Amino acid sequence: MSKDASPQPPAPPEMPARRVLVLAAAPAQLLDIAGPAEILSQANRLTGRPLYDIACHIVPEPGSAATSAGLPLGSTVGPAEIRAWNRLDILIVAGGEGARRRCAEPDLAGLAAHLAARAERVVGVCTGAFILAEAGCLDGRRVATHWRWCETLARRHPGLSVDPEPIYLRDGRVWTSAGITAGMDLALALVEADHGHALALSVARELVMFLRRPGSQKQFSTLLAAQTDLPTRLTDLIAWMGENLHRPLRVETLAGRAGLSPRHFARAFRTRTGTTPARLLERLRVEAARRMLESGGAGLATVAAHCGFQSEETLRRTFLRQVGVSPGDYRDRFRGAPRAAPAPPEAPGPSRALAQDPERRPQP
Repeated sequence: MSKDASPQPPAPPEMPARRVLVLAAAPAQLLDIAGPAEILSQANRLTGRPLYDIACHIVPEPGSAATSAGLPLGSTVGPAEIRAWNRLDILIVAGGEGARRRCAEPDLAGLAAHLAARAERVVGVCTGAFILAEAGCLDGRRVATHWRWCETLARRHPGLSVDPEPIYLRDGRVWTSAGITAGMDLALALVEADHGHALALSVARELVMFLRRPGSQKQFSTLLAAQTDLPTRLTDLIAWMGENLHRPLRVETLAGRAGLSPRHFARAFRTRTGTTPARLLERLRVEAARRMLESGGAGLATVAAHCGFQSEETLRRTFLRQVGVSPGDYRDRFRGAPRAAPAPPEAPGPSRALAQDPERRPQP
């Protein structure tokens, strides 16, 4: 092997190829089909074995292109063939305009229900959840979909628990993802569940997906979400906060930049953003820490200082509370080296309780 060649992941144990069907309704979102299919096919290529046997069926619509991009894309299997299958390991239902607009068509919903009943795992990518919901496959489950269509899905199907924040969710044998590229993150999670962390990481590297995001990661960055529908003065202030996280950003400093008294600023900020300056600042700092940990290299002390945490211990406790894992474990997700399970955390004393509650701090 040459010096610059990437090491190949260890081959998983021999087993029959998992049968995968990508089901879509024209016009479908091209990336909802191609993204997951490419992830699984890369797993095949990197191991030199057919881990996944991938087929595609697009339910046509007269006068419509197969994809919303206008590019032609043909089915590899017909409806009669897939209805005759006795075994289906993974059903992936792609989203797009066709999924949203045609989901109640009896033939489409009936085909999805038929296939889902035979599938070991059912996956809805983006608004593919609309088809699965009409087919009765999501009743009583917690699901994700594209942020723009969460309210519509919840209104049409009140029996679902639609979560607008995660990029993907797993509820039993049903997996659902947020919009478009989140379907690739979900597909990577499937590879990891089937064949281990090393292969999933190799696929991510091969496709230059340097962020192999956990499903709990939000669809929007904190900075983007906080700036939505705000007056320019607050939008500019929040952007400035994101650029100056290493500084001790006191309420008085933020109020001065906004041209308001500290009391008026705190009240106006909470009214317009739905949170306090301290809580938003903490989320911005954790998100900045996540980005540094994902790119690797920097030690935890450096990350803490760069992101404005008072100490490495403050970073660890804040990160653990918000993300659910320690900073070290989170960084190792992107290195491919599993860590030993952490010891149970000790009960917080008064000083630790103060560190865990940003509302009780004298400064954000």
